[in-house]
Amino acid sequence: MAKLPVPGQVKTRLSPPLTPAEAADLARAFLLDKIAQVSRLPGVERFMAFSPPDASAEFRAITGGKYGLIRQAGADLGERLSGLSERLLATALPAAAIVGTDSPTLSDDCILEAVDILASGRADVVLGPVEDGGYYLIGLRTPSPFLFRDITWSTPHVLRDTLARAETAGCRVHLLPVWYDVDTETDLRRLARDLAVAPESAPQTARCIHALRSLGSTG
Repeated sequence: MAKLPVPGQVKTRLSPPLTPAEAADLARAFLLDKIAQVSRLPGVERFMAFSPPDASAEFRAITGGKYGLIRQAGADLGERLSGLSERLLATALPAAAIVGTDSPTLSDDCILEAVDILASGRADVVLGPVEDGGYYLIGLRTPSPFLFRDITWSTPHVLRDTLARAETAGCRVHLLPVWYDVDTETDLRRLARDLAVAPESAPQTARCIHALRSLGSTG
């Protein structure tokens, strides 16, 4: 899932320290690294669930025409996730994994683990926890709208509440390794430190942050 990187409409919690234009550049780097990562995965079909709904031409160009394009629809994140998973699972696909772009250094192994667990049928739901209480990935084998209803999004309780709903429904859940999203200045500084050591984990983001650092934006 991705949002078109338009200044003032993406990564707004990073302004300040970044300007809206710098935050949009960073969001674009996140997106490009995630596209490259998903493109490396073997044996999967690839889709881009995009927003806003009139951005299909831009996303077709960004993905090089190699991804199926799906317009995001819904009043909140829960409705968008639920609708997207239902659309994907209404096809012949045996499972669907939805991942965002806010964890640029996420290991390929985490997503491959999700794919393996879903493909083997060892779990009904796969979740990739993030340190702030949400999740970077959700994988499903069947439509599960109950997992997305009445969740207070962007709070520390998203993962906990999702797990409680899965348990109530009798779902088998597999948890992936914990990672971190980049939403705040503290996260951005952590990301800069990580990429200084391993720029190959997110090369587009590493280059973008190097440019921001040269401007004195991230310190």
